[in-house]
Amino acid sequence: MKKALIVKGGWSGHEPDATANIMAEALSKQDFAVEVSDTLDRFTDLDALLALDLIIPHWTMGTIERTQLDPLVEAVNRGVGLAGIHGGAGDAFRGQNAFQGMVGGCFICHPGDAGTTYTVHVDDDTHPITKGISDFELTSEQYYMLVDPGNHVLATTVFPPERAPLGQEVVMPVAWTRQHGEGRVFYCSLGHVAETLALPPVLEMITRGLLWAGSAL
Repeated sequence: MKKALIVKGGWSGHEPDATANIMAEALSKQDFAVEVSDTLDRFTDLDALLALDLIIPHWTMGTIERTQLDPLVEAVNRGVGLAGIHGGAGDAFRGQNAFQGMVGGCFICHPGDAGTTYTVHVDDDTHPITKGISDFELTSEQYYMLVDPGNHVLATTVFPPERAPLGQEVVMPVAWTRQHGEGRVFYCSLGHVAETLALPPVLEMITRGLLWAGSAL
């Protein structure tokens, strides 16, 4: 049985308890043994991390110590999968370049806030994470991010000129994969709160991303 660790916390507005539980349940249904922790000290034991197949940091904002971050980065570098969603990974530990570089991007702003309706477009319909998932509309935060151009982009969204920070249309990645050393990395900017995460196309894409990062897909 594969093993996954979810470390949840940070800003309560993203409902870290409820959203972590949704991801834990989705993985459990796929025969993962899932541990959910509420302390970043769970990252300090490198040997324990190396025994996992998947790590999900789910901690909006907050701070992380080097004694916690360094083993996490090393575990992924040595082959443990990493996956994250929304602010839990895209807006975690601001200013920690090693973490943001591993994830492949970081949050900048969300013009329009949570009431924005936009389309999520599947760009790669051959990847096992997105195959068979059609474009869909979503009313939620639309993340404007700084993104590593080396990511493999799976899905995107469009910021029209009236909502783009520079006043011109921008195509923004929503979900991507990348490699960090030997570890697989998946990120998706969707999943603002539990209600959003539980929407069928959102949960399907994210569940597949978790499985892919954990080398189960």
